[in-house]
Amino acid sequence: MTMEINPSLLAKSNLSILPKSMIQHDGCEYAAAATEDGLKLVVVPLSPGVEIMDFLGDKFQFQGCSGVLCKPTHSNLAALQARLPWLQPQLLGVKTSAGMGDRLGLATPGHVRAIQKTGGTIAPIFAQQSIREMARTGRTPRQVMDDAIWGVFQEGWRGGFGADADHLKTPEDIDHCLAAGFTFFTVDPGAYVNPAAETASLAELKQMASNLPGDLQLDRNGLLNQSITLESTSIYFDETTLLKAMVKYGLAVWDVVWMYRHLQFSAGSRPFELEVSVDETDQPTSHAEHIYIASELKRLGVQWVSLAPRYVGRFEKGVDYLGDPAEFEKDIAGHAAIARGLGPYKLSLHSGSDKFSIYPAAMRQTKGLVHLKTAGTSYLEALRTIAALNPSLFRDIYLFAREHYEIDRASYHVSAQLECAPMPENEMDLPDLLEQFDAREILHVTFGSVLKERTPGGNFLFYDRIMAILTSHPDAYAANLERHFIRHLEPFLS
Repeated sequence: MTMEINPSLLAKSNLSILPKSMIQHDGCEYAAAATEDGLKLVVVPLSPGVEIMDFLGDKFQFQGCSGVLCKPTHSNLAALQARLPWLQPQLLGVKTSAGMGDRLGLATPGHVRAIQKTGGTIAPIFAQQSIREMARTGRTPRQVMDDAIWGVFQEGWRGGFGADADHLKTPEDIDHCLAAGFTFFTVDPGAYVNPAAETASLAELKQMASNLPGDLQLDRNGLLNQSITLESTSIYFDETTLLKAMVKYGLAVWDVVWMYRHLQFSAGSRPFELEVSVDETDQPTSHAEHIYIASELKRLGVQWVSLAPRYVGRFEKGVDYLGDPAEFEKDIAGHAAIARGLGPYKLSLHSGSDKFSIYPAAMRQTKGLVHLKTAGTSYLEALRTIAALNPSLFRDIYLFAREHYEIDRASYHVSAQLECAPMPENEMDLPDLLEQFDAREILHVTFGSVLKERTPGGNFLFYDRIMAILTSHPDAYAANLERHFIRHLEPFLS
């Protein structure tokens, strides 16, 4: 059982203990401590008979007990998870939730503080990373998970959290993330969405639909000539409407089905949650297409907790919504009615960072059945911290980002233009770059190049210096994250 902290133990030691991390549970006391070699895990048994052999580190004598001071390696964190059950990712269901990406592995303390400041009513996903982001940062699913667990432990968060393996495209992606302990799997079948359906003639639609797998043929889905009304949203599936939905999204549905079946088989008895994402396409998902996707997934046995359609307007990286907020509210109102009527499941806002102009509408129309997904904003707040603490390094990163933007933007929906991004004339101007549309997007999408670039001698050009600054000023980084994420979360409070 968990007990109150005894001040005579770690709180009175000569170690630099992080106070919020201290916990006594089932005969041991645990804490994080700042040392010359970085943060370490401290484990002290409360009585001589309690074993701590599963932790590998330096033993020391403390208050008559033999404790251990160890690095937060995967094996030590796995041992800690096994002893402290609240460090295991949980299923979140249809609670209002927010996913918080962390490209550097240092952001979770700031994320936790933001969740705490908003009352803990929003279910958090602290471990979240897409396969694309992992490749660009050189991190593995296990590293992403371990970094989040360590941050949760540091801050003493015991309110539960999810772990999202984001934008998965292959069965191998699923397997790697399952092995790392993820519980929430976002399947991205965007490569199978067929944009040709938008302009195809009826004859062309019939021909393309005939090539779909047998289980997806017109006579299988039962939607032809059906009128479906969900709250104030009414859709009639005449032949053209249905065939267009089938051709555009049929193969994407089929991909989700096979990915889901693979996930079921690989997970075995382990519980998991699924999100379906078709947001990274050029054309919006109509309400009829949303009904088709959801109806077919249900018919084919898929269960999911959230779905990310492609909404009207543009959800670009790290900047506010581009479009008419009133048009967005009308669009999401229809999608929300469908999600309630055919679920319930949540609507997911991908690339949701900094979309402040449409957050209230999203919460209003979904009535809390919503998942906010952010990714790169934590990296931008890291750059804000660096701009304040080491302006010359920030300037070098910005100039490098400008040089790599045209290549790195290829896999993103962004519209920033190099010629519109200002060149800072003095150090006082540097933080302002993070508020300027073009400069912000340029910094956002070049993170992979910045973090992985090496010198001719093989050393990192920026990564080591970035990490050194952030790890030596953890509270400055956490404060920036906390302030920024509170702005994101407040519109979603019930």
